[in-house]
Amino acid sequence: MLRVGVMVSGGGTNLQAILDAIDAGTITNAKVEVVISNNPGAYALERAKKHGIQALCLSPKEFPSRDAFNEAFVETVDSYGLDLIVLAGFLVKIPDALVEKYERRIINIHPSLIPSFCGVGFYGLRVHEAALARGVKVTGATVHFVDGGMDTGPIILQKAVEVLDGDTPELLQRRVMEQAEWVILPRAIHMIANGQISQS
Repeated sequence: MLRVGVMVSGGGTNLQAILDAIDAGTITNAKVEVVISNNPGAYALERAKKHGIQALCLSPKEFPSRDAFNEAFVETVDSYGLDLIVLAGFLVKIPDALVEKYERRIINIHPSLIPSFCGVGFYGLRVHEAALARGVKVTGATVHFVDGGMDTGPIILQKAVEVLDGDTPELLQRRVMEQAEWVILPRAIHMIANGQISQS
């Protein structure tokens, strides 16, 4: 059984997609052990509690220094014996020590087809604003392993989504979530949990 920790900063729609997929049996051999947010008001924490999953808030603001936060963050993650860490809209830089320790055991969902519209500063609505400003006809989402860079790790899955006339960043964001993110993130977890993707 793959022990999964999900890190999220906001509403937790990707977390919900994961929980729904586990309940429906489309993710097998995996269990969410803990949900961690940097935001005490994140609705994702409520979603976790409703599912009987431990929900923690760990914010850099609560610590005297970033080093102190990083140390506490790594210790907290270690305490759950996780096999996979899922970044599902987590807007805090993951400590380098964690990335090294959990090499190929951290995955991220990004709302574009990497290498387009990714890297520093590209998150949330900004990604969709950039896609519309560039005039692309196709966008999508990417699940990738996390490495020391920003959105630079090996790609696991991608799914394309059509950009429609009249799209606003908000409309496009919703379509990318519904048609891509909520599909490929659970699929990637299922594939890892069942040995279809190597973590070594």
